[in-house]
Amino acid sequence: MAHYELYGDDGSTDREKCPRCGDVFLADHGDRQHCGKCGYTEWE
Repeated sequence: MAHYELYGDDGSTDREKCPRCGDVFLADHGDRQHCGKCGYTEWE
């Protein structure tokens, strides 16, 4: 998915941002969400 497809018409997104970096979206890998910048991971 390209970054420009993340935002709806109103500028909203359904993706979470990294709590450490703040400006990076977490990648959804099914069983976890991961930040590619700092390595933060949330397991589901």
